[in-house]
Amino acid sequence: MAKTYSYACADYPGMESCPGKVTAATEAEVWALIETHARIAHGEDSGAWSVEDRQQIANLIGTADQP
Repeated sequence: MAKTYSYACADYPGMESCPGKVTAATEAEVWALIETHARIAHGEDSGAWSVEDRQQIANLIGTADQP
């Protein structure tokens, strides 16, 4: 079984109304998609995120086994 990684922006505190969700084959791909989403949808510079922000996002990245 292959593993997939996913993130839903609405799970991050303060972003409950955001419909953005990403899923990818690797955690690195999910991070790239999260950073792109943050820039385009929220006007955020991911380079300005604190270590705590990044850890909170990392804690919200989920995994699932795909057949």
